Amino acid sequence: MDIEFIEPATIELDDAIDYYNLQLQGLGKKFFEEVLQTINLISVFPEVWVKNSEYTRKAILKKFPYNLIYLNYNDMIYIIAVAHQHREPDYWIDRIL
Repeated sequence: MDIEFIEPATIELDDAIDYYNLQLQGLGKKFFEEVLQTINLISVFPEVWVKNSEYTRKAILKKFPYNLIYLNYNDMIYIIAVAHQHREPDYWIDRIL
């Protein structure tokens, strides 16, 4: 199944990678690798992750405090947020309306 990041989610991903690289060189790469692993699981098992809203699901990263919020629509997965688990929980909700 194809996966596409919407622009705000791409910006969040880039910001998180930059933040982790500032903390420790190479940590951003490890974060990105975990995101890629999670995306691979989403593409294979899109319905397995917990429903987060009427239209979205939430894939929780294992090693980093982030969730991938996604929408499965017309055989396409749209990543709509790379959401830190300790931020406002539904800040991204207007992205699906």
